Amino acid sequence: MLIHVSNPHQIIPKSEAMKTKVIRIGNSQGVRIPKVFIDESGIAEEIEMTLRDNEIVLRSAETTRKDWDASFEKMAELGDDTLLDQEELEKPSNWDDSEWTW
Repeated sequence: MLIHVSNPHQIIPKSEAMKTKVIRIGNSQGVRIPKVFIDESGIAEEIEMTLRDNEIVLRSAETTRKDWDASFEKMAELGDDTLLDQEELEKPSNWDDSEWTW
């Protein structure tokens, strides 16, 4: 089983992976994550945890959509925020008459 931390593209090769033990935490079990992994992954107080195939994937909950506002503002400044299918949307359509049942 592999445990991926934060960046799905940055996987620690097995030869460089650290071993750790599963420990009891109340009625649950857990693992201690080394500080270097925490620092590199950007994990803070809250994480998102998913199970994919036979892997546990941990991601910082704070990085989801991080900096999107700044990216959208920059796109608007550069004129790169227009619809790619604008022409298709403006073409007349008879869909309401032929496909929709009132």
